[in-house]
Amino acid sequence: MTETRFTATVLGYPRIGPRRELKRAIEGYWKGTVDRARLETTAAQLRRDQWAALVAAGLDSVPTNTFSYYDQILDTAVLLGALPPRVAAIDDPLDRYFAAARGTADVTPLEMTKWFDTNYHYLVPEIGADTVFSLHPEQVLADLDEALAQGVPARPVIVGPLTFLALAKPDGAGNGAEDPLTRLDELIPLYRDLLARLAEHGAQWVQIDEPVLVTEAGQGLADEAHRVYGDLASAAKRPAIAVATYFGDPGPGLSALARTGVEAIAVDLVTDPRAASTVAAVPELRDKLLLAGVVDGRNIWRTDLDRALATLGTALGSAGTVAVSTSCSLLHVPYTVAAEDESGDVWSWLAFAAEKVDEVVTLSRALTRGRDTVAVEFDSAAAIVASRAADPRRRDPSLRARLDALTTRGTGRAPAAERAVLQAERLGLPLLPTTTIGSYPQTSAIRVARADLRAGRIDEAEYTRRMRAEIEAVVRLQEELGLDVLVHGEPERNDMVQYFADQLEGFLSTQNGWVQSYGTRCVRPPILFGEVTRPTPMTTSWITYAQSLTPRPVKGMLTGPVTLLAWSFVRDDQPLAESAAQVALAIRDETVDLQSAGVAIVQVDEPALRELLPLRAADRPAYLDWATGSFRLATSGVADSTQIHTHLCYSEFGDVIGAISDLDADVTSIEAARSKMEVLDDLNAAGFANQVGPGVYDIHSPRVPAQAEIEESLRAALVAVPAGRLWVNPDCGLKTRGTAEVTESLRNLVAAAAAVRADL
Repeated sequence: MTETRFTATVLGYPRIGPRRELKRAIEGYWKGTVDRARLETTAAQLRRDQWAALVAAGLDSVPTNTFSYYDQILDTAVLLGALPPRVAAIDDPLDRYFAAARGTADVTPLEMTKWFDTNYHYLVPEIGADTVFSLHPEQVLADLDEALAQGVPARPVIVGPLTFLALAKPDGAGNGAEDPLTRLDELIPLYRDLLARLAEHGAQWVQIDEPVLVTEAGQGLADEAHRVYGDLASAAKRPAIAVATYFGDPGPGLSALARTGVEAIAVDLVTDPRAASTVAAVPELRDKLLLAGVVDGRNIWRTDLDRALATLGTALGSAGTVAVSTSCSLLHVPYTVAAEDESGDVWSWLAFAAEKVDEVVTLSRALTRGRDTVAVEFDSAAAIVASRAADPRRRDPSLRARLDALTTRGTGRAPAAERAVLQAERLGLPLLPTTTIGSYPQTSAIRVARADLRAGRIDEAEYTRRMRAEIEAVVRLQEELGLDVLVHGEPERNDMVQYFADQLEGFLSTQNGWVQSYGTRCVRPPILFGEVTRPTPMTTSWITYAQSLTPRPVKGMLTGPVTLLAWSFVRDDQPLAESAAQVALAIRDETVDLQSAGVAIVQVDEPALRELLPLRAADRPAYLDWATGSFRLATSGVADSTQIHTHLCYSEFGDVIGAISDLDADVTSIEAARSKMEVLDDLNAAGFANQVGPGVYDIHSPRVPAQAEIEESLRAALVAVPAGRLWVNPDCGLKTRGTAEVTESLRNLVAAAAAVRADL
């Protein structure tokens, strides 16, 4: 083993392409319009360009093996031979990989959930008694060879065994299946073998990611971390090992790692202020390289370089050597502010991935050569920080006074049982009412109309005409299918968060600030920079037009305050609870306007409720208190006869089951298809007594569920939920699906509901 110290790096980088080149190539491959050779050429070019840019920027250690065709945890499952048996019959490795990710007509995909407390989704490995781990390092080694041939100081990045197993689920959960972490000893030899192979191919360093160590569960894994990395560090032939922890304070895990022979440890010094104290309390770090994460990898504000340099100076007193790094991978931010054709003071406050790399390099030079050598950069950063701090849009006294008055009066509604009686009389719905979550497929005609409006080829009147035509088509389709509660399909909305952010004061939207959410799904998170107010109604005209077309109820569709924050880049100069209250007030005003326009059902989606849950249990009660309080503030301005729905999806719900009850929505639709209705037992155990719509089919897979399959899901749901409280719906919005598959799937859904209703 040889070791070369380095001074400036990042823990990872975006991979979808600056112009979403990989997204388009992969989706073309799925459609058959892009062949394998072209897909691989696109991927290789993206990797080469990224490595070259990072070297040119001044990084002296560059992360590799961060590229993925879909997800890094799925890649790790391939590396360790842990794909589910149901895809084994697919001969082609890439098609097998995509089958595990997306499913096929005959294969259900892996479950998908949020990566810690971020908006990135990973695929959940299934570890069963028939899982036989085996090493398949071909892709990791090919990536390393490619980088070294380019002259890149490559540092392969691997998900660690503790994190991989902790994020996996037992195959056949609920049937006495073992905790995947009991299989840890089977992985250690594979990682030792991988380290030896990397060394043979010329790797000087390897980064092994163990973010699970910052979580509540990870606090109990310190001894295992000491054992695993003590074993790996003892390997005779290996690169130097850097274990990366991020998204919080590693707590006892840091001491456990520092007492092994690993050469470096990465610590996030941005997210949790407790991490700095943890670093100072571990004397064994004096023999290590500390990768000090002082540049925020998840938010987009310019770094206060002087403050970061002071943190680095303190870290120097605790570690043998310090390298400057990002707090986590830059996967969570857009590529570059330079891609935005905008000007103004707010844009100068921003740093995306490329700008954060420059900040890392500047801080590294200040640390190693002195601040005076980069005085111009530091002075410029200080001026930007001061400009932002002095901006008057950061505080609106009248808004704060209104919030104080409203919260003092209280924001409750009548008990749910009383509301249910009034709503049943008003709506007159059948048993097992059918509905969808909100969005319908975004057709090419919709996208063309939106592009024409942006380019000035059509005016607002023509755009409105086209969108109304789309709404009418969706309403007629739902009537023909026989759905009980309709939606307008959201053709006018580019994104469930950005649409609202564009109409709220205090938000800024990007043109090219794309961030990967999962697979080829990319979003442009808005930027919350000031106080939030709603100048005018945002949805009323679209919903009332849809309602005018049909006697059936049409839901008003809004995004909740927690989700608007979770899927935006938020202010870091005030508590998140204050921002949530401001957004909630804007949504409250919108619900009241919808009710005044005659809308009987308003859905306020909070799919990100679990996502923002703090990783440590001690921090969760305060979060859940303001998160559920902001939802109730947003939804309690309407009459008890107006039915409030909410929607939650793709999270491990166990930790927020009580909070779901505290939202006090009249109807909660929730992802349950991939997890096979497991969430319903958790809801019952928590005393949840309101109406619920567990997703009966998975919309993130292109497969069309058969009527019998949906009937089976419904009957499973009825074991846990009385028929009088059960709704029938897909598990998420239909925006990303095709019209033909949606129509067939919903036809089967309505037929399944009718069949089960007849039996009841």
